[in-house]
Amino acid sequence: MASSIEHRTINVNGINIHVAIKGPENAPVILFIHGFPQLWYSWRHQIEALSSLGYRAVAPDLRGYGDTDAPAEVTSYTVLHVVGDLIGLLDVVAPNQESVFVVGHDWGALIAWHLSLFRPDRVKALVNLSVLFNPRNPSRKVVATLKAVYGDDYYIIRFQEPGEIEAEFAEIGTEKVLKEFLTYRTPAPLFIPKGQGFNGKPLDTPIVLPSWLSEEDVKYYTSKYEQKGFTGGLNYYRNLDRNWELTAPWTGAQVKVPVKFIVGDQDLTYNSLGAKDYIAKGGFKRDVPFLQDLVVMEGVGHFINEEKPEEI
Repeated sequence: MASSIEHRTINVNGINIHVAIKGPENAPVILFIHGFPQLWYSWRHQIEALSSLGYRAVAPDLRGYGDTDAPAEVTSYTVLHVVGDLIGLLDVVAPNQESVFVVGHDWGALIAWHLSLFRPDRVKALVNLSVLFNPRNPSRKVVATLKAVYGDDYYIIRFQEPGEIEAEFAEIGTEKVLKEFLTYRTPAPLFIPKGQGFNGKPLDTPIVLPSWLSEEDVKYYTSKYEQKGFTGGLNYYRNLDRNWELTAPWTGAQVKVPVKFIVGDQDLTYNSLGAKDYIAKGGFKRDVPFLQDLVVMEGVGHFINEEKPEEI
């Protein structure tokens, strides 16, 4: 399927970014932004479908992932760095388009929210999957708040100490770790207790792949993570507090681009961090005033663009 996709390496913002591109040269661009632990590859279905409809699909590996450079410093993975990468990328791949369509999932959604906050002039419209806009709370740093609510075994807390979770993942094995993540569909917060599997299940519990994820897909992800390791992706989590500090100027700012939002009702993000309350009590609509559509898909988990490619 992916054979006719063009792969390029583009030097922007001081790093080499690998990007998958398909579609007519001067067609309207759709920028696809992946999450953790994924790659451009998670958009393979959408790239095919939307390029066939006359769009130019552009899906990079974000910094730290896949065939894109992974700077060594933890501090090189803030939202300002990543949004800067994307602006630089758009300047190269869509030089004549003032603004483009943007689609984000998971961390890619979080990056897309910030792209829309920092540079709304570059975003024609946004479709975000899985991760809601998370308005900055000026009185509460992110990591301490998460720790207070969910404790030390909460996955984001477990990711904080550089090298620690990487060593555990190395023991479990790259392929097994990726299968654990990609098949996770418990509608609740994720905990990774030390020396145990996800949510405390035994490490030797067999993993059955769902119909939407093939062994071939897993092999592709595994080959890239075996080359690159998990550190780049984990460094995004290690900048949550730094992002909180850097984005102080945008406290109270609204996302003022047209938005559609899609989430699965089995998604861990929809079932934690007060997400349902934020939607139900009008917070989401307040912070994202041009929200046009909010779709909650029944019986669908976190990796929604791979699980339900046709619907997305």
